[in-house]
Amino acid sequence: MAELIAEAMGVTVRFGGLVAVNDASVPVTEGRIVGLIGPNGAGKTTLFATIAGFQKPNAGRIRFRGKDITALAPHRRAALGIARTFQIVQPFAGLSVRENIAVGAHLRHAGRAEALAAADAVADRVGLSALLNLPAASLTVAGRKRLELARALATEPQLLLLDEVLAGLNPSEVRDVIPVIRAIRDGGVTVLMIEHVMQAVMALADEIHVLSEGRIIARGSPDAVARDPAVVEAYLGHGAAARLQGNAHA
Repeated sequence: MAELIAEAMGVTVRFGGLVAVNDASVPVTEGRIVGLIGPNGAGKTTLFATIAGFQKPNAGRIRFRGKDITALAPHRRAALGIARTFQIVQPFAGLSVRENIAVGAHLRHAGRAEALAAADAVADRVGLSALLNLPAASLTVAGRKRLELARALATEPQLLLLDEVLAGLNPSEVRDVIPVIRAIRDGGVTVLMIEHVMQAVMALADEIHVLSEGRIIARGSPDAVARDPAVVEAYLGHGAAARLQGNAHA
């Protein structure tokens, strides 16, 4: 039986009177691509930030490889093997693509030469080799998304948290990035991804957890989740599941 690499357990996060995440539990099975989906404002990024250490929970625990890491700072979690990307991509504009990636590589490689060599290897994995000497500020949206992915991957994580890495890409660019993410998983890195591009997450994910109004309302295989009436209602509104079922029988 596959083991859990990480687990959010009963996490609750409040901002004043707003409950952003409400008693949410998300187990992440090692060696898989796990999707975290839900409508806008469901609490996905807040839960992500809690797993990565950027947000303290009001209740609940975060475990990584069986150890409680709830109190650990983000850099301590990074050292253990947890990396994340951010929705808003902000590269170091004054540095080259290679130097941006090397910033992440310095976590494991103290020497500049070693970090730059590691950066080159990561660039090859994400399709940035031809752009290594360009200033990061010159990249397209698709290039910046790949750079954000590369910087996180350069820390040599065991668990990679991808926060809408496909957002803002056109269909052709999405198709190009899907095999890159799959290859990362095949290379031994477990992936937990927030994604709104449903076709992509359904194609990539081995299992999916659905968050709505801060609560986990469904979990399972992509097919099972897509057919779940609670998920249909969360995305399309009250009564949508019944209407769709009626149309199917019409």
